[in-house]
Amino acid sequence: MDWITFVWMFVMLKIPIALLLWLVWYAIQEPEPATSDDQDDGGSDRRHHPLPRTPRPPRRGGPHAAPTPAPPRVRTVASSRDTTRG
Repeated sequence: MDWITFVWMFVMLKIPIALLLWLVWYAIQEPEPATSDDQDDGGSDRRHHPLPRTPRPPRRGGPHAAPTPAPPRVRTVASSRDTTRG
C-alpha cells in the first residue's frame, strides 16, 4: 500500500496545480489584434483619448460658499457637591 500513497501524492495531486498554472498563463496572455483588410474605415490608426478632467472651480454663493460657524459653547456645572468645607 505504500507505493499507492507515493503515486497519489506525487502524480495525482500535481494535476490541479498544473491546471491552475495553465489557467494563470492563459489569463495573462494578450489578445491578438483583429486584423482584417475588409474593414478599412479610412480613418487614422490613432486612438482618440478624451481630454483629462480638470478639477471643478470652487462654488461662489449659496449654502456651500462659507463654512458653517461653530456651535456656541455652553458650560455646565460639573458636580453639585458642596465645595465649602470648614
